[in-house]
Amino acid sequence: MSRAINVNATEVEVQKSCAKHGAAVSAIETLASGGTRVVLMNMTATETMRAAFGRNLLTGDVRRTPLRTWAL
Repeated sequence: MSRAINVNATEVEVQKSCAKHGAAVSAIETLASGGTRVVLMNMTATETMRAAFGRNLLTGDVRRTPLRTWAL
């Protein structure tokens, strides 16, 4: 199972919710298709946040924004 979840919420909302539940974030990014992708530090935190976000979890394919562009 992955430590990454996609959520129908802003980065700020996700960060606040993770802090409220004591879930440490490894990486976070805004999705091009809307919402936020967050990677938690461990599976316990991931399961906690899956339950916390509930119906706001995004399922299926999402479009991510490249974090880096490399010049050739």
